[in-house]
Amino acid sequence: MSKNEVLEKNKGKRTKCMVYTRVMGYHRPVESFNIGKIGEHRQRTYFQEKKSL
Repeated sequence: MSKNEVLEKNKGKRTKCMVYTRVMGYHRPVESFNIGKIGEHRQRTYFQEKKSL
């Protein structure tokens, strides 16, 4: 089954997901950002912390 078929099959069950990010010490939804800040958010690089033994 392809990705598009799965998405179409479950179309009625899907809901909008709010994405929050930390800005200046507090959390804000990304959808409330202006166009420049949205572009900045897309360019961010993410890292994973290494687990110490």
